[in-house]
Amino acid sequence: METVVFVMMVLVCWSYLLKQTCRKACFVALSAVACALFAGLTWPWAIEQSKSRIAEWLADTDLMLDVAVILTLDVLLQIAFCVMAAHMHTSGPVKRRTVAIYRMLRWFPGMLPYPVLFSASVAAIFAFPGVSFPLVAWSLAAVVAVAIPSGAWLLRRLLPEKEIRLELLFLTNVLIAILGVITTVNGRTAVAAVSQVSWPALGGVSLLVAAGIACGAVAYRIKMGKSIKKT
Repeated sequence: METVVFVMMVLVCWSYLLKQTCRKACFVALSAVACALFAGLTWPWAIEQSKSRIAEWLADTDLMLDVAVILTLDVLLQIAFCVMAAHMHTSGPVKRRTVAIYRMLRWFPGMLPYPVLFSASVAAIFAFPGVSFPLVAWSLAAVVAVAIPSGAWLLRRLLPEKEIRLELLFLTNVLIAILGVITTVNGRTAVAAVSQVSWPALGGVSLLVAAGIACGAVAYRIKMGKSIKKT
C-alpha cells in the first residue's frame, strides 16, 4: 500500500508541474511561493507525526473513503480543465461564459499537492535527525520554490507542443483516479451488496434517465432551430 501511495504522490507532482506549463510565469511564481510557504510553515504539525501514525491513517478505511471524495473532485476538475483547453484550441469563437470557466479551471492549483508537500516535510524531518526542525522545513521550502518554476520551464522546453502536455495531464489524472480507488478502498466496498431489487428505486432512476434524455433532445432541437434561422 505504501508503494502505491508513493507512486500516486509522484504522479500528483508530475500533474502539478504539467498544469504550471499552461499558466503564465507570474502565476507560476505565485503558486511556487504558496507551496513554499506551506512547506515552511507546517513544520510544527509535521514534527508531531510518526510512521506508525501514518500507517494507522492508511489503514483507517473510513478516513480513506473521505480522502477519496477530495481526490475525485480534484481529478475531475483537472480533467475538466484539459477538456476545456482542448475545446478552446480546436473550436471557433467561444462564449464568454466558456472563457470564464476555462480561466477559473486554469487558476485552480489543485488540492492534492499540499498533502504531498506535508508528507515531504515529514519525510525530510525524519531524514535529518538532530537538525533544527525550522531549518529543515525552510530548506525544503527553498527547494520547492526553485523546483516548481524550474520544472515548469524545463517541461515547456522538452514538450513545446501544448496539445501533448494537455494529453499527458489528462492521462496522468486518469491514472491518479485509478490508483486513488485502489488506495482508498483498501479491500472494502462502500456499499453492501443486496440480493433483492428495489423496484421503486429502479423506477425512479429510469424516470430520471428518461427525463434527462427528453430535456437533451428538446435542447438539441431548439439549438438546431436557432442555427438554421441564422443561416
